[in-house]
Amino acid sequence: MSPDRPVSYPDVRGSLRERTRDAVADAELVGNLRASAGSWAAGRARMEEEHGFDAMRARARAIRTDAVRRLPELLERLSAEVREAGGHVHFAADAAAACDYVVDVARAHDARLVAKSKSMATEEIKLNEALEEAGLRVVETDLGEWILQLAGQHPSHIIAPAVHLNRDQVADLFSSETGGPVPREREALVALARGRLREVFAAADIGISGVNFAVAETGTLCVVENEGNARLVTALPPVHVAVMGMERVVAGWDDAAHLLEVLPMAAIGDDAASYVNLITGPRRPGERDGPEELHVVIVDGGRSALRGTEFEEVLNCIRCGACLYSCPMWRSVGGQAYGSPYSGPIGAVLTPLLEGPGSPSDELPFLSSLCGACHEACPVGIPLHDLLVRVRARVRPPQRRRERAAFRLWSHLWRTRAGYAASRALARTGLRILGRDGWVHRLPGPGAAWTSQRDLPSRWPPSSRHS
Repeated sequence: MSPDRPVSYPDVRGSLRERTRDAVADAELVGNLRASAGSWAAGRARMEEEHGFDAMRARARAIRTDAVRRLPELLERLSAEVREAGGHVHFAADAAAACDYVVDVARAHDARLVAKSKSMATEEIKLNEALEEAGLRVVETDLGEWILQLAGQHPSHIIAPAVHLNRDQVADLFSSETGGPVPREREALVALARGRLREVFAAADIGISGVNFAVAETGTLCVVENEGNARLVTALPPVHVAVMGMERVVAGWDDAAHLLEVLPMAAIGDDAASYVNLITGPRRPGERDGPEELHVVIVDGGRSALRGTEFEEVLNCIRCGACLYSCPMWRSVGGQAYGSPYSGPIGAVLTPLLEGPGSPSDELPFLSSLCGACHEACPVGIPLHDLLVRVRARVRPPQRRRERAAFRLWSHLWRTRAGYAASRALARTGLRILGRDGWVHRLPGPGAAWTSQRDLPSRWPPSSRHS
């Protein structure tokens, strides 16, 4: 599929259970995911050893918590500073309002070609689809995003969108794009993409980027990357549109500097990102590069409704993707199975909250073992395992009287040490009665759904003969 033609992303088909079953059965996919997660884990362990990551995480958590609690004040200051620097600011209540504004900007400039750098906010609001419906050609310039654009897929990971594909799969995709064989060496594939995208940077009428952090005290946008494409997207086209979730703002440079240090450590297991672009307003008289116009689109999309609630901490997320790599569920099925731009634990919490009850994303909070690995990996300490439980209760509360009574009994028992010990002893006895060769293959009653997909050990440690 050529980027000269509109990209039609496939609809999410089947239930979450069906999508995950297909993913688990794909040995190549699982291998790709585990290799990438292993690489991330090694880098993260190195960062923790070299930098004392726990202390840095505590400060990052405090910075994000303060910013979310002061959000109206900081957004007002940010807006004033961006306008003072010569930029335009638009507050969009939802995805439709954000897309309409960007389309209007494009039409005002009679734009035809849009160059984009990687942005989860634009994935969330489906900006590409809106621009293409308006007749514009949109080209993703991040290598991973461009690969997915050719494949007609959404990102599998917040930081590494094409992590579910290996080098041979990318080579096959490029071969289909060029109409002939292509070398399979990594460097050759990158060179091919660079050659195809170079003309886009020079010819684009509009450049669109995301925003990692926006500094309220100066109106500066921070865009972090490792390829250099975002620098070209934000500097070469005459118009730059930056799309950000409203929570991306921080108070000042001390806060921004710390988060810019923590982000690459958590995301890629390295000391620093390759490029940090700091953008304050459009090009000024006498400057040699930069856009003639800067538009900052600040998207609410349900975020303001989370402030002051039990879910407020999800807004602390800095979009590093660490919780995805650490999650045994994500490592087994990848982001495509989630059917949402945000996958993994953060996606399983955030997406149902933003989309509201009754949406297909209500399934996502149940794609979790509640092991807590995501909380341990999160560089701002979001208690994702706790939030997953709360979102489950919100999207699918117990309906039947019997269910409500059972949960009340369970809660009552586990409030005391004696009740917890008694229930554990009862469960242990029941498992031993039902077990065969050290394993329980089928539980009665409500437990039948659990054992339809897995076995439970009837004693600990489990039998080593089980396969």
